[in-house]
Amino acid sequence: MRNTSLVHLERDGKYLMLHRVKRERDENRDKWVGIGGKFEPGESPEDCAVREVFEETGLTMRSWSYRGIVTFVSDEWGTEYMHLFHSTDFTGSVKECDEGVLEWVDKQTLLSLPIWEGDKIFLRLLDEARPFFSLKLRYRGEKLAQAVLDGRSIL
Repeated sequence: MRNTSLVHLERDGKYLMLHRVKRERDENRDKWVGIGGKFEPGESPEDCAVREVFEETGLTMRSWSYRGIVTFVSDEWGTEYMHLFHSTDFTGSVKECDEGVLEWVDKQTLLSLPIWEGDKIFLRLLDEARPFFSLKLRYRGEKLAQAVLDGRSIL
């Protein structure tokens, strides 16, 4: 099991998304994902979020909301606890990322791009400004097999 932080930076109705196209062996290959990555030793979810945003984008978050935890269970990639953050308060200029292509994507357009099916659920929860939530997503391959929100099955 691994812990990661995933951040959705928002500006003018758009999220800064990473199109993962630069690494061959990548569970997110060809998908559009938020900004984030694995915890380093001794990091909290917030430490990881701030560091990953800066490393991948060149932006510095000044404030953020810790919105939820997503338990991502995959028969191919194992289990991951994704600590989900949202921020509209950041400074700096976007730089090139060695993991993929960064692009500001309209929130409505994002849903039609190649993303994980479960991401559509937590993106909706972010838009609804739902209080802190726990979402479990179980995948078989790339197919979403189960979704459980705050202990209740929704798929």
